[in-house]
Amino acid sequence: MNYIKDMRKFIGHETLLTVGCGIIIEDNERILLQHRTDEDNWCIPGGLMEIGETFEETAKREAFEETALRVKDLELFGIYSGEKCFVQYPNGDKVFSVQIIFKAKQYTGELKQKDIESREHRFFRKTELPSNLNPRQRSFIMDWAEGIRNPIIK
Repeated sequence: MNYIKDMRKFIGHETLLTVGCGIIIEDNERILLQHRTDEDNWCIPGGLMEIGETFEETAKREAFEETALRVKDLELFGIYSGEKCFVQYPNGDKVFSVQIIFKAKQYTGELKQKDIESREHRFFRKTELPSNLNPRQRSFIMDWAEGIRNPIIK
């Protein structure tokens, strides 16, 4: 079942409300970012919730699909909404996505460098973040870099 494709049959390119879940994976005070192939920018692993999933299941599934890492002991980092959560894709599809962001320091597996969605994965220190961060994720990546540790609603 592909919820988004099914909904697009009914609403065309109009704005679809979705829930995105991502994970800030930390290792030695570094954040794991992936260089996306579709937008040529850096972001955290994550994606859209499927019908029936929990927030945590979505974040873990997406992290595994994109990195081959199995994350453990997730803690809520923040809930993000507002104008920065609107996007219009090159094909004309519009989306407003509420973002549920987790943080994890525990993971197993070997990092997969490339896949359909990613050119590369790399850990960055707070002072070494790339300039071309995904604009819809910049706020929570920068919150992490600035040491904001408590779940916040923006």
